Amino acid sequence: MTGDSEIPDSMPPPHIYVERTLAIIKPDAVHKAEEIEDIILRSGFAILQRRRVHLTPEQASDFYAEHYGKLFFPSLVAYMSSGPIIPMVIARHQAITYWRELIGPTNTIKARQTHPDCLRAIYGTDDQRNALHGSDGLASAQREIRFFFPDSIVEPITTGQAAKDYLCRAVNPTLLKGLTELCKQKPKDAVIWLADWLLTNNPNKPRIENPIVEESI
Repeated sequence: MTGDSEIPDSMPPPHIYVERTLAIIKPDAVHKAEEIEDIILRSGFAILQRRRVHLTPEQASDFYAEHYGKLFFPSLVAYMSSGPIIPMVIARHQAITYWRELIGPTNTIKARQTHPDCLRAIYGTDDQRNALHGSDGLASAQREIRFFFPDSIVEPITTGQAAKDYLCRAVNPTLLKGLTELCKQKPKDAVIWLADWLLTNNPNKPRIENPIVEESI
């Protein structure tokens, strides 16, 4: 053994959990969507799914149901249904926390005083028309993502009835299509063929930066 210090065995990299959250570009900032999305990507997020939709007042009420009865609720619903919005599923390590830090305080006026570089300070108008939305926690992110993207898988599927419901709704139809096509093609290696087919036709495969099409939910 020499006097030189030994180089320790390389340690495996720590496991990094990629978290997903919902981001919304609100009606007053849709015209800046391309610019905002570029900032999102440069901030280390991946845009997994996105849509351009115009909510009805009823849909906006459902999305913000937790605020029902508050004084600002009617004006909030009117604002969020006043024009197209762009909801997006974005992902990175600690996505919820990082996205909320990036967009800044809810009140745009206060944000300009305390966090002048945040997105709401740059793109927002006032305390309500604040340009952007971000889920405030894991449970909210799961609910809000499913509101706009009902087929998204946000968390591992549990056992019991929830797993059965998911299999019937999302897995079995895809598997049936694959098996039907397998019978038609009659490939030499059926297992490899089916595995490749399922990878290609997985309905839950993330689609990066889908074209935005304005639609109703």
